[in-house]
Amino acid sequence: MDFSDQVQLLQGLLEQYSPSREESGAVAYLVAAMAALGFEAQRDEAGNAVGVLGSGPDTIMLLGHIDTVPGFIPPQIIDGKLYGRGAVDAKGPLATFVAAAAETGPLPGARIVVVGAVEEEAATSKGARHIAATWPRPTWCIIGEPSGWDRITLGYKGRVLVHYTFSRSMSHTAGQERAAAETAVDFWNQVRHYATHYNQDRPGMFDQLDPSLRQIQTSSDGFEEKVEMVIGLRLPTELTVASVEADLDHMAGPARVTFSSEEPAFKAEKNNSLVRAFLGAVRAVGGTPRFTVKSGTADMNIIGPHWGGPIVAYGPGDSTLDHTPQEHLELAEYRKAIEVLAQVLRSL
Repeated sequence: MDFSDQVQLLQGLLEQYSPSREESGAVAYLVAAMAALGFEAQRDEAGNAVGVLGSGPDTIMLLGHIDTVPGFIPPQIIDGKLYGRGAVDAKGPLATFVAAAAETGPLPGARIVVVGAVEEEAATSKGARHIAATWPRPTWCIIGEPSGWDRITLGYKGRVLVHYTFSRSMSHTAGQERAAAETAVDFWNQVRHYATHYNQDRPGMFDQLDPSLRQIQTSSDGFEEKVEMVIGLRLPTELTVASVEADLDHMAGPARVTFSSEEPAFKAEKNNSLVRAFLGAVRAVGGTPRFTVKSGTADMNIIGPHWGGPIVAYGPGDSTLDHTPQEHLELAEYRKAIEVLAQVLRSL
């Protein structure tokens, strides 16, 4: 596979619009592309694209996600940059997996497994959960997310979505009763104070609790007024999902709160053969390797605690472009990432 073919692989994947739960076209494309490159490729029971190259007692699991957030961006190359929805998050890293594995070919004593997982952006992670439940623990695991070609991601913060609902009987606006919306705002301010108090003396981003107000909506049928609100919380490793939910349930008072998208934070070890392979590979390609942790949440939060063992996240791209109308990938970076990952596979 020369570089023009590697670019075409990614561009073709970007042309398959695949927001969460609508990934079938992109999955079919990737299965066909991997089969043409010599993989044993199929669509599994969860809808994932799965390709296996080689065989042996060791398994190198390369797990990316094939779904994107909504909003199609027509793929085009401008000034050495490939634009398209998913170019960074995370079809670029996924195409890097396929291209690097094809470049190395089957490895002695190991099988390479590439997965294009579904529903990562929907926060259900249906694809990753299916892989975790049906595949044995691999020897090494790499999650496909943008880190930059010379950086290795070791951890992601956890997540909880808080769904708040409060209803009360209607009253005249000139009366003394507080509106339902005011009660909801009070709860939001309590959540912010809760986070501010926790974050005292914790200056690092990865160690802090981050709240965000996602949605708020009021409604009335003439007899009752209701307010609904969604709050997102990004959790540090020191806070459990259960402890945060218990605290917020207590704060809510007469309102009803439910929770979804509950994932604990995860941070991997860096003293292992996988990390050493990445450090050597980045240096071999001419870079200075660096470690990073992310404020978001990824399939690594599911796979890491379930399997244990050496795991990192890696892929080309600037994560500040995730989900934006300007999402694009520098083709020079894509090429370097393929070189790095191919070197890692050979080293392992």
